[in-house]
Amino acid sequence: MRYLLGTSLARPLIAKAMVEVAEKEGADAFAHGATGKGNDQVRFELGVKSLAPEKTIIAPWRIWSFGGRSDLIEYAKSKGIPVPVTAEKPYSMDRNLMHISYEGGILEDPYKEPDEKMFLLTTSPEKAPDAPEYLELDFEEGNCVAINGKKMNPLEIMETLNTIAGKHGVGRVDIVENRLVGIKSRGVYETPGGTILFLAHRDLESITIDRDTQHHKDKLSIEFAELIYNGHWFSSRMKAVRAFITETQRYVSGTVRIKLYKGICSVVGRKSQVSLYNPEMATFEKEELYNQKDAEGFINIYGLPAQETARLRKK
Repeated sequence: MRYLLGTSLARPLIAKAMVEVAEKEGADAFAHGATGKGNDQVRFELGVKSLAPEKTIIAPWRIWSFGGRSDLIEYAKSKGIPVPVTAEKPYSMDRNLMHISYEGGILEDPYKEPDEKMFLLTTSPEKAPDAPEYLELDFEEGNCVAINGKKMNPLEIMETLNTIAGKHGVGRVDIVENRLVGIKSRGVYETPGGTILFLAHRDLESITIDRDTQHHKDKLSIEFAELIYNGHWFSSRMKAVRAFITETQRYVSGTVRIKLYKGICSVVGRKSQVSLYNPEMATFEKEELYNQKDAEGFINIYGLPAQETARLRKK
């Protein structure tokens, strides 16, 4: 687990809102500020093409002669348009409830460490509290519904976790990714609350989903992430994948105990009323539910292909 797709996830929602506003206002075209080198141009435009194929799309970055972000900053300055970046700190920042991303500037050198002053959501792990903090997250059918026993709506949960995790320096990621357009780019991300939710949810699945279903979900999760990253949220394939994932969450209910300390988020406990974990089966002590002698026959049958392949090839 590294990048949790905070930017990619926001684009379908923005595209959907754009279409709704366009319909309300009677607009016949859309415009976006995504560059001609990035992924967002694809995500926005695929969203519009899927929801309002009759509309025209205007992409100024691909029309006007901006050579890069510095040109854009100068243009904004000449027109009196306030922007939160400068020539000294020309980071491209994208912030939403899920995360904040940083690109550009010194980050274009993949060997240079980011300036600590750049980070907005998380405390430096070195300056985080010296004592760990524990949280209990309650889930119902795959969704977090409470923190430390207090019921909250999704917005409150994310805001609360962002604050707590950010205080402990949790959720920083520095990666080089492969853009859809074929370019490698470096991105630095802060996803404090999302990191906790991802790890807690994933751990709860380990005791509430059977092995084969979990393995298949793991395979589909890669496709699911690629569909999001590549802008196919509204595709038929995405609907099918989401339907499978939704079905797997029927029994993902329970409580996960989390420990936060100096930039590290650890799962230290989990429980569920519908858990598939049976301590009487799992024990290494003497028990009656599992006859260890049965394992010999299982291994003989399970290992037969390997045994026969080795035997026949030695002839």
